[in-house]
Amino acid sequence: MSLRLALTAYLVPDYAAGLGFITQGLGWSVCEDRDMGDGKRWITVGPPGAAAQLLLARAVGDQAAAIGRQGGGRVWLFLHSDDFTTDAARLSRHGAVFEEDPRHEPYGIVAVFRDPFGNRWDLIQPAAFSAS
Repeated sequence: MSLRLALTAYLVPDYAAGLGFITQGLGWSVCEDRDMGDGKRWITVGPPGAAAQLLLARAVGDQAAAIGRQGGGRVWLFLHSDDFTTDAARLSRHGAVFEEDPRHEPYGIVAVFRDPFGNRWDLIQPAAFSAS
């Protein structure tokens, strides 16, 4: 038997806000969007060809306190880019706030940002794609 990660739940205040950042800021596509009744939807999103996706989960009740805190204050989402500058600019235009200037590490160019909901992400241009 072989196990693989398929989905990671990503808490959002509402579906429209989540979709806005994911589709415009990240440039990802909606893979599935099903009405589940009672205001619930099953929405999966991801970049083209990705094996794993995010499941947009609209926070209900006490779950709202966890929006932006799913990683316990740590970076818990990691994006690889082949064009750091262009992707960072697009993310910023769509509500991401970078906490630092890009830094050069042995593994590539990286900077931490917060999405519009407070989640901390790394944007990484792996060394294989870096010019320096």
